[in-house]
Amino acid sequence: MLAEKIEYYLKELPKSVKLIAVSKTKPEELIMEAYNVGHKVFGENKIQDLVRKYENMPKDIEWHFIGHLQTNKIKYIAPFVNLIHAVDSFKLLKAINKEAKKVNRTINCLFQIHIAQEDTKFGFNNSELFELLDSNEFNDLQNINICGLMGMATYTDNKTQIANEFKFLSDLKNELKEKYFSNNPDFKELSMGMSGDYKIAIEQGSTMVRIGSDIFGTRNY
Repeated sequence: MLAEKIEYYLKELPKSVKLIAVSKTKPEELIMEAYNVGHKVFGENKIQDLVRKYENMPKDIEWHFIGHLQTNKIKYIAPFVNLIHAVDSFKLLKAINKEAKKVNRTINCLFQIHIAQEDTKFGFNNSELFELLDSNEFNDLQNINICGLMGMATYTDNKTQIANEFKFLSDLKNELKEKYFSNNPDFKELSMGMSGDYKIAIEQGSTMVRIGSDIFGTRNY
């Protein structure tokens, strides 16, 4: 069943869109089922779980951290994480850079942008982001690689609103690419879209969709 779900998404998604199978709260055996049909990209949101799974599972898995990250926990994933999706403050970015430097790595990151009409979601607003990118301090960070943006749409049935929020993120990415990242070929990712809204996200230019419950079933918290 799980293998069929993975295969469905790999067929369904355009070649330009990467599937992040969100395996948070799920056991290693289930992740191995997905791995055994050839899927190797997984998203986790708890440091402890991610470290344990990384240690116990095949080393060619590409691990994405998709949750809200605390600065004091970065050191545990700095040696191996492939991409941090939710960088939502300058403080966090500096801390990632510091830990990356210690392990002699450059860590790939996405800026999380607040696009939803909900206060519970994290992320930069436009003015904060431009202020950060214009600062000398940002240019001094040598051990991070900004690969694009991430955002979560409002939890609503209003598809027009969701599309507008994703379009806002897509337009912002294009603006930032032109103004700040024209020399960085890696700045091309848009992580947006989950089980309920990934089709709308893809229409608006998403390059990464984060699908969890639709692949692994409902979560057991």
